[in-house]
Amino acid sequence: MSERTRNKILAVDFDDTIAISRFNEETKETDIVGYNENVASFIKKFKANGGRVILNTCRHDHSLEVAVEYCRSLGLEFDKVNENLDEEVEMFGDCRKIFADYYLDDKAMKISDIEEFKI
Repeated sequence: MSERTRNKILAVDFDDTIAISRFNEETKETDIVGYNENVASFIKKFKANGGRVILNTCRHDHSLEVAVEYCRSLGLEFDKVNENLDEEVEMFGDCRKIFADYYLDDKAMKISDIEEFKI
């Protein structure tokens, strides 16, 4: 994996990608009930082989702090959280879309999936 990840950027979602989470009707908050060991392991290997990782989540404020702290407890550290890497901002300006070479998200759809998708 090392040559494939060196200097590459991975943007990874939190809820139902890194963490297994459930919406709590009583508190109206999203509770973390576990984590995806395969995803956590992949992120660690990606970084160890020279890749950079951005946490790309809809969470914000206290909910975002909880997610980042939970990731730290798993040994996951991010180069950025919900923002582009500094060199990308210098080169292209600061835009709302997070730039990455790869996106890891439970809601992701590959281009090849379009053929199988029934509308």
